[in-house]
Amino acid sequence: MENDHVLLMRYQFGSGMVYNFPGGNPDPGEIFPETICRECREELAVEVEVGNMLLMGEVPHKEEKKSVLHILFEGKIVSGIPILQAGETTAKEVCWVPLHQLSSLHLYPHVGEALQDLVFLQKKGVYLGAIQQPWVD
Repeated sequence: MENDHVLLMRYQFGSGMVYNFPGGNPDPGEIFPETICRECREELAVEVEVGNMLLMGEVPHKEEKKSVLHILFEGKIVSGIPILQAGETTAKEVCWVPLHQLSSLHLYPHVGEALQDLVFLQKKGVYLGAIQQPWVD
């Protein structure tokens, strides 16, 4: 987050757009902050400093009998300007989105309102449990 904006990546999902936070899956032996730093370096060509955990929740996938765990951390860009590295991601663009618009986006995971509450109401980080994705068919 910077100047009341959040850095997001925009993806094409079917005929619509989906926004996601920078990050990805850990490599073997990697802890979450290391994953975030590596993913931001690879996909956005920036070095980041990872701060406190903000939110955690799961997107259930009943058909596959597994859930996807999402953990959002504070992050600060310490060097570089975010530029999409097309060879490293399927994202279409990088964008800074105003915090107040998060709840109106097709965001994956669907945590826009929870993140707004965290920032605007100064709530503490929370385990959200199951995160429903209302716009997914």
